[in-house]
Amino acid sequence: MSRRVEAYVRVAYEIIALLLGGIIILTTLNDVFQTAIVPRAVGRRLRMSYYVWRGAWNVWPSLAWNVAGGDAERREDLLALFAPAMLMLLPIMWGLFLIVGFGTIFWSLRYGLSPRGGNFGDTAYFAGTSLTTLGFGDIVGRSGIARFVSIVAASTGLGLFSIITAYLFSLFGSFQARETFVVMLGARTGVPPSGVDLLTIAGHGGTRSNLPTLMIEAQRWIAQVMESHLAYPVLAYFRSSHDYQSWIGTLGTLLDSATLVMTTIEAVDDGQARVLYDLGRHATHDLAGHLGVEWKGTAPGLEQAEFERACTHLRDAGYRIDDAEAAWSRFSSLRGAYAPQLDALARFFAIPPLQWIGDRSPLSRPH
Repeated sequence: MSRRVEAYVRVAYEIIALLLGGIIILTTLNDVFQTAIVPRAVGRRLRMSYYVWRGAWNVWPSLAWNVAGGDAERREDLLALFAPAMLMLLPIMWGLFLIVGFGTIFWSLRYGLSPRGGNFGDTAYFAGTSLTTLGFGDIVGRSGIARFVSIVAASTGLGLFSIITAYLFSLFGSFQARETFVVMLGARTGVPPSGVDLLTIAGHGGTRSNLPTLMIEAQRWIAQVMESHLAYPVLAYFRSSHDYQSWIGTLGTLLDSATLVMTTIEAVDDGQARVLYDLGRHATHDLAGHLGVEWKGTAPGLEQAEFERACTHLRDAGYRIDDAEAAWSRFSSLRGAYAPQLDALARFFAIPPLQWIGDRSPLSRPH
């Protein structure tokens, strides 16, 4: 092969490396931008973090079952480790991809570095020291383009660190706001929470007049959860720090109580319950769809006998109950509009079983 042909081949390789490195960097920065900066729901295409989180979660619940077996408390502790562990992995993954991307570009510019003509390991090392702004000086840029790219790499590293810091503060702030209401509702319903218990405790405790105020607070909470979890889907994987409580269970509790007020209990103002129902149903549809959780059918998710037992508890709490058959027909119809999505979310995230929500066979393994 003549020297001219060798030169052409070398230039071709360098152009390919330059383009490949640029694609890796742009894809990574796009993932960072959509994950940590864009304050709204975004698509999943070309987002590495989505596929990494989803792929890892497909394995994690089964792993927790294999390790913990029938020990529910230990299994829940293992499931709770997933989100923090993945949140630590995410910046590392972004940093490694940026090192590979800039390292590939520096390989195409290796004759502009000193010492000249290093291998990919050397250029990846130079990319890492540039991104972290360490600058040991054992490899430096000599050509103008190499120096420019090293400055771009250093700026990218500093920007990534700043974005990740702000992202973590935003996540933890949203998580604390979510959990504050979860704990507050647990005090009103008992643990595990349920819509029936929320109403019966209010009936026995003489706080039925406070239900509209609670439902207004619940509407605000659902709106906050919907906005934060659509913008930052990783929040959905964070589990509550309290046993038998979860954001999914809280959402289901609120929806069930609102549906019971609308369809079953007489002589109670159901205006705020209707607003809560519409907002909560919208949230379950949007969250299940955006998180990629599939559901089937429009079944209410419980048997009529379970509903009749709930009506008995409500009567004992002092509520006037409508005709059981008519109430069941209305209740099952309205609950069928959100129960499949809610149940699919509960099963996907393997939350502890609650009344009418999730897998109520405590020893059944997730599939």
